[in-house]
Amino acid sequence: MNNRLQEKLALFAENNQRIRSDFVWQDGMAKRLVASVYAMGNHTLDSDAIRDCHKMIKDEVGIFSSFRGNLSLYIAAALSLHEQPEQLLSDMIQVYKLLKEEKFRSSDFLAATVFEITTNAKSENFTQIVNETKEFFDGMKASHRLRVGGDDYIFAAMLALSDVSLHTGIEKLNHLYSQLRSEFGITTSGSSILALSQMLVLGESTDECVRNTLQLNEALQERKVRLDRTYVLPSLGVLGLLPIDKDVIINDLIAARDYLRDQKGFGALMVSTQELLLYAVSFVADSHKCDLENSTTKANITTNIANLIVAQQVAMMVAIIAASTAAASS
Repeated sequence: MNNRLQEKLALFAENNQRIRSDFVWQDGMAKRLVASVYAMGNHTLDSDAIRDCHKMIKDEVGIFSSFRGNLSLYIAAALSLHEQPEQLLSDMIQVYKLLKEEKFRSSDFLAATVFEITTNAKSENFTQIVNETKEFFDGMKASHRLRVGGDDYIFAAMLALSDVSLHTGIEKLNHLYSQLRSEFGITTSGSSILALSQMLVLGESTDECVRNTLQLNEALQERKVRLDRTYVLPSLGVLGLLPIDKDVIINDLIAARDYLRDQKGFGALMVSTQELLLYAVSFVADSHKCDLENSTTKANITTNIANLIVAQQVAMMVAIIAASTAAASS
């Protein structure tokens, strides 16, 4: 494990300890996501700034707003890291209204979608991106009606924010889904395979990337690491798109997983193996992105990986929302 990866993992563990003590009553998965986002940007957790932004959200939106759901702490943390949090929240409210006009349903998924659009698009392009998000979502639903739901709002937005055209994106998504469905078989959920397909489209994958991803999955299973499960399968795509030797990736992933497991607050009774792998994938991908930035011949690859790291955070949000929803229903 390289020094950069170890330093960020250590900061993540430190941030997690801080947020656990400062936000006792908040959801554990949401707190770990916040701790990881701060660490990814090389920031020490600022609890006071997060509290201030959390209060700002409560003051600006209604009690039933999607911004006050399971991702409220994450949104507050993201605002706290922004140079102009008040303006960002104002823009988020604007984008939220635009999405509601397009008949998107209120949910934690919608809150995450709002955040992705607002932080990755210029204000003058909000309407266009929202319209394209709707087109991508409708296009996915037309082909995968039984598998497309609220969690696909976020990936539809990310596709709208990318350079992928609607026709090309949907066509490639359907091709990838058919290819991966035959590879993973009926034991893997169709929704997870669709999410992996979305990740590969975002990464502008080629047939070689798909082969690398499948070979990586086999190699991971030989090392008793399972990324072919619900909610973590998209993470396989992030690693499969890295132009790095698969043995290096696997060794780093296992080292990161084991390091986190040994830290306080990451024990097996508190954090599942699959959740731990979500964080490990994020930090491993981030560490190799930094290496690739030093290679001017791989500028496009670096840009794609930067986008995939954002998509990986989205995958973690989806897992948090799904876990919170399941806990509430039970």
